[in-house]
Amino acid sequence: MSSVFEKIGGAAAVDAAVDIFYRRVLSDDLISHFFDSVDMDRQIGKQKAFLTMAFGGPNHYSGKDMREAHKHMHLKEEHFNAVAGHLAGTLQELNVPQPLIDEVLTIAGSTHDDVLNL
Repeated sequence: MSSVFEKIGGAAAVDAAVDIFYRRVLSDDLISHFFDSVDMDRQIGKQKAFLTMAFGGPNHYSGKDMREAHKHMHLKEEHFNAVAGHLAGTLQELNVPQPLIDEVLTIAGSTHDDVLNL
């Protein structure tokens, strides 16, 4: 069975998705301020590596785990939901089939408690 990484089109698709995703996130007043002091080139690279790994592609992610990476941010449910919404919107913009978007959102949803430090 193919991984989500393979189904969405591999590294090129992840690269395109992350670029569109951050364009959306950085234009959202609810969450953009979380990235004010972030080196976005570095962040984009880490996100591409993380999503590649999370979607079953080659594991080159060496960043912090989700709980550690987000613990200082004091994120709330509405922040998580905004990010998940931008992820879904990004995949829709890239014409990813809805069943595959649902798979991706299930993977993203599995990080909920760690991202919110619950």
